[in-house]
Amino acid sequence: MSLPKFIIGMIFALAIVVAWSYLDGATLGATLLRAIACAIVIQLGYFLLVFAMVARNTPTSADKIRDVERRLSSTEAADGEKFSARRSLH
Repeated sequence: MSLPKFIIGMIFALAIVVAWSYLDGATLGATLLRAIACAIVIQLGYFLLVFAMVARNTPTSADKIRDVERRLSSTEAADGEKFSARRSLH
């Protein structure tokens, strides 16, 4: 989820909590406490989600990346590769 979508969703969630507190007849302090607690829970959930996504991806070693870049920029033909008029050597 992108940051702007997250912020819009968080604002809507906080607005719902504030409206619910107002309709429930809560004091201003209780409404503020509920909104802060909701914001903390949302932020914690977003952080854990992003952390899990980053932790799940295995890092690629620099040597593997370098080898792939060299193969992509190489002008040598791969084994069994045929050249045609559509493909250039550059």
